[in-house]
Amino acid sequence: MPETEEYGVSSFVYRARRPFDPQRIYEVLNGPLPGVIRAKGHFWIATRPDWLAEFSLAGALSSVRPMGRWWATIPEARWPDHPSARAYIAQHWEEPFGDRRQELVFIGSGMDRAAITRALDAALVPEAGFVPEAWKGLPDPFPGWRDAVAA
Repeated sequence: MPETEEYGVSSFVYRARRPFDPQRIYEVLNGPLPGVIRAKGHFWIATRPDWLAEFSLAGALSSVRPMGRWWATIPEARWPDHPSARAYIAQHWEEPFGDRRQELVFIGSGMDRAAITRALDAALVPEAGFVPEAWKGLPDPFPGWRDAVAA
């Protein structure tokens, strides 16, 4: 019998295009996620449209850290030339957000997928368009992120 059946372990991927409201996603990621044993993935928040953030949860330990920039924020002339890299970017590109997206994997036992999905959906900004100017004033509880400085 596979471990997934023996222990009731399941997983699902949450995907969305709109950015998260920083305060709301902070509360979701730091709040109760019943049944979730492990979660990981990447996301973006409305107040930081250039940043690709990484989320990792293992047991009681969780972290959110910057992973870099979305390709949408980098001039196309600086994109990699390799066909597989270009194909990857194209595969994840969708206007008006470019490659920005929410992609979080949840693994657990007895998870309430519908409740977790509702909480994540409620954390998205309500606007349908790409309006970073309107999002600048949102409360943002995440620590400041900055680019690494070359030594």
